[in-house]
Amino acid sequence: MFGISPLGWLHTLGSLPAIPLALWMLARHGRIVPRSGAGIAWFIFMAVGGLTVFLIAKQPVSNGIASVTLVLLVAGYTVGRVWALGRAARYLETIFLSLTVFLLLAPSVTETLTRVPNGNPIAKGPDSPIVLGALGTLAVLLVVGITAQILHLRRSGNQGSAVSR
Repeated sequence: MFGISPLGWLHTLGSLPAIPLALWMLARHGRIVPRSGAGIAWFIFMAVGGLTVFLIAKQPVSNGIASVTLVLLVAGYTVGRVWALGRAARYLETIFLSLTVFLLLAPSVTETLTRVPNGNPIAKGPDSPIVLGALGTLAVLLVVGITAQILHLRRSGNQGSAVSR
């Protein structure tokens, strides 16, 4: 179904739960909270999605996106523990993890629009105007979202250190 191989289904179903988890944390906390139950589950699903891309990718850009996603994911989960960065650690953590959400959603939107409905997809290919419009919208949401997150972190000041959540 949808031209997805068994490994493709492992990738899709393994990473799919990361989307509602990210949306829930963003709505509830205004950011991804890495050292929470939802944050740990999100990390696992993101790692599964990022790692399984290497098994199914047909385009070199897919491996590049997966590599950047995994680097940002690990950086986002470790930078908050770097005491020397002080408050900057929390900003970097938020930015890195927000970028991973974008890097998850961009290929997900493209794949969905070019595969659904089965046999007669909404978009004919990744260069389709509807795909480009959706990706442009995601990019705008990323910029607006990171800006809002940074402003929120600035207003909240030192409430909660970068290391303890």
